[in-house]
Amino acid sequence: MAKTMIAAVAVVAPLPKLLDYRVPEQYSARPLIGVRFRVPLGRRSAVGFVMTQREGSAEGLKELIEPLDEQPLFPPIMGAFLLRAADYYRHPPGEVLHTALPVGLGGRGKTVAPVTEKSYHFVAGKTLPGGEKQRAILEFIRQHDQPTPLTLLREHFGAPHATLQRLTERGLLRVSVTERNRDPFTGHPPPADRPVTLNNDQCTAIGRIEAGLKTDTFTPLLLHGVTGSGKTEVYLNAVLTTLQRKKSALILVPEIGLTPQLVDRFRARLHGLDVKLAVLHSGLGDGERFDAWRAIARGDVAVVIGARSAVFAPLVNPGIIIVDEEHESSYKQSDGFRYHARDLALLRGQMQQCVVVLGSATPSSTSYQRATAGPVELLELPTRIAERPLPQVELIDLTVHRPEHSLSEPLVTALEETLARREQALLLLNRRGFAPYLLCTDCGRTWRCPNCAITLTYHRQARQLRCHYCDYHQPPIDICPDCQGTELIPDSAGTERLAEELQERFPAARIARMDRDTTTRKGAQAAIVRAMEQGDIDVLIGTQMIAKGLDFPAVTLVGILGSDATLNLPDFRAAERAFALFTQAAGRAGRGGTPGRVYIQSYATEHYALTCSAGHDYRSFFALESAGREELGYPPFGHLINLVLSSPDVKRVETAATLLAQRLLAAAEAVDVLGPAPCPLGRLRGRWRYQILLKSASRPRLRQLLDRCEPLGRALPSGVRLAVDVDPIDML
Repeated sequence: MAKTMIAAVAVVAPLPKLLDYRVPEQYSARPLIGVRFRVPLGRRSAVGFVMTQREGSAEGLKELIEPLDEQPLFPPIMGAFLLRAADYYRHPPGEVLHTALPVGLGGRGKTVAPVTEKSYHFVAGKTLPGGEKQRAILEFIRQHDQPTPLTLLREHFGAPHATLQRLTERGLLRVSVTERNRDPFTGHPPPADRPVTLNNDQCTAIGRIEAGLKTDTFTPLLLHGVTGSGKTEVYLNAVLTTLQRKKSALILVPEIGLTPQLVDRFRARLHGLDVKLAVLHSGLGDGERFDAWRAIARGDVAVVIGARSAVFAPLVNPGIIIVDEEHESSYKQSDGFRYHARDLALLRGQMQQCVVVLGSATPSSTSYQRATAGPVELLELPTRIAERPLPQVELIDLTVHRPEHSLSEPLVTALEETLARREQALLLLNRRGFAPYLLCTDCGRTWRCPNCAITLTYHRQARQLRCHYCDYHQPPIDICPDCQGTELIPDSAGTERLAEELQERFPAARIARMDRDTTTRKGAQAAIVRAMEQGDIDVLIGTQMIAKGLDFPAVTLVGILGSDATLNLPDFRAAERAFALFTQAAGRAGRGGTPGRVYIQSYATEHYALTCSAGHDYRSFFALESAGREELGYPPFGHLINLVLSSPDVKRVETAATLLAQRLLAAAEAVDVLGPAPCPLGRLRGRWRYQILLKSASRPRLRQLLDRCEPLGRALPSGVRLAVDVDPIDML
């Protein structure tokens, strides 16, 4: 039987494996890996991505319908990487592709069209016309670097369309249509570069990274540098060396709020070099991400900076992957394809044989354990640049210093002194809105989300009670429906309330707020960052996004409020998250020439997460935290998989979870099966949730158990969904 070309396709549908299709003869000679095709699927058609191709017998196979791309959207090595990721996280490969690619390329959802532009070429040897405008346009095009884009002609000649049409018809001009990139940097020239003198520790770190670059092999490194130690300068030098070796670079950041400052630093350093930089994050428009992805796939881009999903950027020949603030939980996707960008960066570095640098002042316990045990090499920057001191941290015991409203007296005094010196302050309160809930003081009623097991947050400016999980909202009411009481008060404080309190106390101060409510509009976050850099803000109040990697040299005071809420989350990582958040926030102070001060308000000032943070003592924290983790077999000394079942019917999901747990227990070998139990957030977006936690010292044992029980997951009762979360970060 004659052999034909067969394509293994990841169809964008919840299918657990690739499907084989026969390749039509007219496409059999071209490379197809990375090309989207329309494919038959049952009685309908769907979009799929060719992941592998081979020769074989195509008997009984359906045929690919038509390609949707002229060129592949990713190289073959990326296809293999995406399939490895799908297998590790137990997620349908087609859904992985849908997540990895931007809107318009992911195979489902709205389409995005390229932007095209007309350009005009002067045709020599023709008799010139007599009209003054026609002659002027022709002369402009003849002298301009051809082809001349229509946008440039509009700038000089207003509306030249009719004249251009006549000149084209007479053969004096030739028209071409080209695609134009939607460039987010248009109208924003790069800032001036800042010359920096490297210290010995930075030089040592750069030298080790450069040694890894020369080997062209997988080299995983953990760069542990205290806040303000100059990690970004290490990244810049490493990327320049990578470019000199004719390779590309990928830099990941945990939040889009960090992107503008980091991008500015890279644009300034790369200015004048023949290097194109692209950004990939959710703050871009769909068209900008669409164009950036295709430019990267074409090989036009050498440096990519982006948030979590940028780990999938289709760079053909990366020499270095940098994961800045690698400890951040925002690198983990919390629903759908639940990947961790840091871990995929390591996998990609292994597959593409390049250097991977994980950078942080507060490394995750997993990364630090790997570095101390050997698989990852540890590089350290123990001091700040220019020998600047780390900020002094004071723990304010709220049992002694009872706060007036949100701020204790020591913090109020420090703010007064900071404003008098015309310096800047940051106040961290990791809770947005005006208040976490509205309370009837007559009967104790609060208002809860009808879809989620959580109270509605009160937003006074927007006049709304809002759920921050499902975005349900309703207007606040004036009379309690239970007791007819009228004493409805907002209890406790969020960033909105804190901003109002501060404005009342310091009416002359310029106070701004940076949280998800104030940064939804495109460019809003970058505008706040620029205002801080230019000194147009005196006090910036924000949630955890202000604690991550931002560099404001004029900030000399940081206040941390609501620390106990972070410490007391029902999660074994609560102390680690608290330590990282407080240490990172403290690190925003004193990065310029003036030493910084930090005040942390708490009712638990003796907690080791707080005392170690106050001493900038990561090693002691890691030792104390590791002791409990090792005894219980939690990461980094064990491995976890969380199985989350959900259904609109609480009885149905409880029964399904109980049955699944029993079967897992019967099949488990060297695996602890914990649960089932209701999730801490027991109802979310209208679905009741139960979880079963699988824990083992052996990762292969966990995977074997999933393999044996995978058919059980597919045989769940109607309406019950199962989400497999490998290496879970959020246990809520």
